[in-house]
Amino acid sequence: MKVEQIYTGCLAEAAYYIESNGEAAIIDPLRETKPYIDKAERNGARIKYILETHFHADFVSGHIDLAKKTGATIVFGPTAAPAYDVHVAKDGEELQLGNIKLKVLHTPGHTMESTTYLLIDENGNENAIFTGDTLFIGDVGRPDLVQKVKAEITPQILAGHLFDSLRNKIMTLPDEVIVYPGHGAGSACGKNMSKETTGTLGHQKQVNYALRADMTKEEFIKAVTDGLVEPPQYFPMNVLMNLKGGMASIDDIITKGKHPLTAKEFQTAWESMEALVLDTRSKDSFASEHIPGSISIGIDDNFAPWVGTLITDLKQPILFIADDGREEEVVIRLSRVGYDNTIGYLKGGVAAWKEAGFDTDIIKEINAEDFAALYEMDSKHINLLDSRRKSEYDSEHLVGAENFPLDFINHNMAQLDKNKKYYIHCAGGYRSVIMASILKARGYDKLVNIRGGYKALSQTGLKKTKYVEPTTML
Repeated sequence: MKVEQIYTGCLAEAAYYIESNGEAAIIDPLRETKPYIDKAERNGARIKYILETHFHADFVSGHIDLAKKTGATIVFGPTAAPAYDVHVAKDGEELQLGNIKLKVLHTPGHTMESTTYLLIDENGNENAIFTGDTLFIGDVGRPDLVQKVKAEITPQILAGHLFDSLRNKIMTLPDEVIVYPGHGAGSACGKNMSKETTGTLGHQKQVNYALRADMTKEEFIKAVTDGLVEPPQYFPMNVLMNLKGGMASIDDIITKGKHPLTAKEFQTAWESMEALVLDTRSKDSFASEHIPGSISIGIDDNFAPWVGTLITDLKQPILFIADDGREEEVVIRLSRVGYDNTIGYLKGGVAAWKEAGFDTDIIKEINAEDFAALYEMDSKHINLLDSRRKSEYDSEHLVGAENFPLDFINHNMAQLDKNKKYYIHCAGGYRSVIMASILKARGYDKLVNIRGGYKALSQTGLKKTKYVEPTTML
């Protein structure tokens, strides 16, 4: 028996490869199929099952493509009703895989069809659970995502189901059972995930707040619904893609997206197709020189989630700029979150753009020490935007900084004054460059990015504060 976790850091997502006696199962595969097919072929195994724990919100699954290429059966848990052929398993059903079994445990709560797969090894022992978004290490799945698709299914209703699923289906298993979750820290599918991506059920019973033995259902519902922030806007659209199917194959998407364009062709496509130009190079490369009107989202960070958060139309035609040799990677990572309309890249990058006689631009920047000197001289007349999330800002921020989270820039941009000069920072510089690029593309020209972000600013001696919950006088 072989169990392998295939972890993708950008999405904080875990897929799984399980193999026994020449048969393999893939749990929650990402959009690209080649890694799973190659792994099975190297091991001389046949992919028999593609097991989905639920209809994912944070990525588009590759299950349909993978099934077409391998002949494997797609399996969902009870109540799932996708618009394509699958095996909808019954609660308690056992799927034979070589010399082992995968038992279907219906565990609604994150979604109604959410399912945990219990691995029973060659000796009949309950060995591991693949929990999807039902149980994480240190957390449980958020119960508010289904409401974006079905308004009548409230977070409180789902949280009640999740309480029952955990108590009746999962916590009754032996403590030594290994927990293999669908996500780790950084995913928006939970709120308190640990950086560890595996653990034992016994340890989770000790440390996971949601598994406290004496917790009432009312306490549980309050705990898992408190403090939830608005999920990224692309989540309900990804759910519908996973539910309805019918999307283009990953091979066709890659072929179309990897189309090289000269500078002139690039410029013509930009204008004629009303495309968005996405610059996937590093924040430093973008700041030092970029194409005016392009948007920076660097591929070497949380690329796909930020694309999904900030680009509101999944069908938006996208042209892109990438470091040489990373073009296919960009197309694949866009497709993971449903952006399938990539139409080509700029061959030769910004250098080719300049050689063709087109203009370039920069993001003005300042280091933390120089900003601190300016701030101490005249803080009252400096407009400082902190682009971190509210929770980060509340934990600690510079006195006088305005919280302007990148997550909600599309909603809040009109609050800014194009005649004012704004200094922008985030935690380390990635998000502030994204914000600066979006604002510049919308006509905000008086912008200065603070290099190194809050990490560098916090070392300058500038006065800091944090949000304090107001008290009510009785």
